[in-house]
Amino acid sequence: MKRIIVDMDGVMADVYHQLVQFEKRDSGREIEVNGLVGIPEIEAFPNGKKHVNEVGFFRTLPVMEGSREALEYINSKYELYIVSAGMEFPNSLREKFDWLAEHFPFISWEQIVLCGSKKVVHGDVMIDDYPKNLDHFAGEKIIFTQPHNKLIENENYKRVHSWEDIMKIL
Repeated sequence: MKRIIVDMDGVMADVYHQLVQFEKRDSGREIEVNGLVGIPEIEAFPNGKKHVNEVGFFRTLPVMEGSREALEYINSKYELYIVSAGMEFPNSLREKFDWLAEHFPFISWEQIVLCGSKKVVHGDVMIDDYPKNLDHFAGEKIIFTQPHNKLIENENYKRVHSWEDIMKIL
């Protein structure tokens, strides 16, 4: 059975939407996501580093459109693991676990890997929005389009723009 590795932030959870909302709340500034192409998330949002370290940030992330239905299907057909590099933001560990339990109750605790580096992760397919995670992966690499990776062209990645695209591949 194929092992599918799926990232959380930027793939299952809409981090950009959350950063836009938190920036507006704190500074009154409305940031247009379309203007952030090629800029890392933390640089794109003046208070981004503060926000990702804020209690509640990861717990209240919006669910990415189509992810729940797609992952329920993937979970029934493949060996699915949700892998998130949460150690950089210690508050995120419990919040990510609780978020998954609420929005993806069909994913068991045994399928959740909260780690530091994803270099140790092995599987057949990895879906992630960060090249640094895909570059060390030996299996099929699927890059989920986000503004920070939109300009990256790499023949080793299959690019997807939505969960609908992923379902066409899997």
